[in-house]
Amino acid sequence: MNYPEMMIVPMRQELTRLGVEELRTVDAVDDAVKRPGTTMVVVNSVCGCAARNARPAVAAALAHGIKPDHVTTVFAGQDLDATSRARGYFTGYAPSSPSIALLKDGQLVHMIERWQIEGRMASDIAGDLTTAFDKYCTQTANA
Repeated sequence: MNYPEMMIVPMRQELTRLGVEELRTVDAVDDAVKRPGTTMVVVNSVCGCAARNARPAVAAALAHGIKPDHVTTVFAGQDLDATSRARGYFTGYAPSSPSIALLKDGQLVHMIERWQIEGRMASDIAGDLTTAFDKYCTQTANA
């Protein structure tokens, strides 16, 4: 299903205002994943039950002292080809939205699926993310 753009603008902006890079094409996804270092890919979504906590969790995690080199997003239900391509990098995981993947040098190293987001507080999800950042990332928030 392709949601009307007007409906999702506020959900997009909740991440882009943080400096999260939107990946709206297959080529943009491939280029982002090929960059050296760590890349977080947030599969944004309309789903109020889970996405309403995923986006604030991302915001809180990005305030952490260590963070990914690149922070990106695709929008499920809108940027269909880009989302499908991003999910292709999440080897071993079924399509899930929202979800948050962390890749290092193009390889998936950490995944948070919808079932790990749904019904949880944003602070708990952010804690999961910052634990992964501490393990796989080297960039400081002030860099």
